[in-house]
Amino acid sequence: METTRRLHELGQSLWLDNITRTMLDDGTLRHYIEQYSVTGLTSNPTIFDEAIGKSAAYDAGIREKVRQGKAGEDLFIELALEDLRRAADLFRPTWESTQGLDGFVSMEVSPLLAADTQGTIRAAAGIHRQAQRPNLLVKIPGTPEGLAAIEASTFAGIPVNVTLLFSTAQFEAAADAYLRGIERRLAAGLDPRVVSVASLFISRWDRALGETVPAELRNRLGIAVGQQTYRAYRALLGSARWRALAAHGAVPQRLLWASTGTKDPTAPDTLYVDALAAPDTVNTMPEKTLLAFADHGKVPTPLAVDGGDSDAVLARFAGAGVDVGALGLKLQRDGAAAFVTSWNELMRQIARKGGAPGGVAVNA
Repeated sequence: METTRRLHELGQSLWLDNITRTMLDDGTLRHYIEQYSVTGLTSNPTIFDEAIGKSAAYDAGIREKVRQGKAGEDLFIELALEDLRRAADLFRPTWESTQGLDGFVSMEVSPLLAADTQGTIRAAAGIHRQAQRPNLLVKIPGTPEGLAAIEASTFAGIPVNVTLLFSTAQFEAAADAYLRGIERRLAAGLDPRVVSVASLFISRWDRALGETVPAELRNRLGIAVGQQTYRAYRALLGSARWRALAAHGAVPQRLLWASTGTKDPTAPDTLYVDALAAPDTVNTMPEKTLLAFADHGKVPTPLAVDGGDSDAVLARFAGAGVDVGALGLKLQRDGAAAFVTSWNELMRQIARKGGAPGGVAVNA
């Protein structure tokens, strides 16, 4: 508890990378807020697939919605937003005390829309409207097709969590899309204050390489990419372009560390939390990682704004034959594909629990 409080005081928001109806019902989420300085949470199709598939907590709700004539994606969005509204209300005091900069929950658009810009724009607007909570972020993937949707949604005043970012270049493209949306709002005479976060996935870099690199390089690539991206983030906040927007009341799109659970059982279980402490950022942690950090984590010196030793580390990976640019693109494609797999399984789970013949969701 002391370490989570100190990390929060350093200026990093701790968000939970999970949500279940059970943790809402039994007070677990409230406990995390009160005891571990948790100020937000994120969700994705995999999280809801796990929550619905491994629990009976949603069964009655699914059956009731089926009786009302709902199915597939429409049913899921209603079901998920029931949970996320409750969570958003728990975080509402944080949202209010930070003047709307923290205290958010996140809901993802269908991953089937990853290559559909217009479909993503419509879905984001629909979720935002249906949620009826000012502290709900709509997650849009930072894929090439998603960038235009991020700009358009920002222009429409929708708070966006840009997901599936892996490299510094992908982060910079997402940040540019956000800035374009804010610039368009100013040009149209609209309030430029639209909150956003940009989620950089960390541990999947190291999981992708595993033992294919020399022992001294294992579990170092994700952190190096994070350091490099943090340098780009700080440079952006110091740029003339950003200062001009901030002068009109715009707020920064905060850099968020995602996928911070340690995948390698031989590595420290708080590896990515210990290494990525930094002000004006967010770390969204799985429950296991949050509890481990609260128990025995350490709050180190904040990340260096100049990227520390990241250039030297990345050069060593290049020397070991790792094409970091190509791997970043592959990780983004693979991440999008993994969410599609989880989404399809989620639709099957809902259909089975709703009693659809053969477990087929009629409008998935």
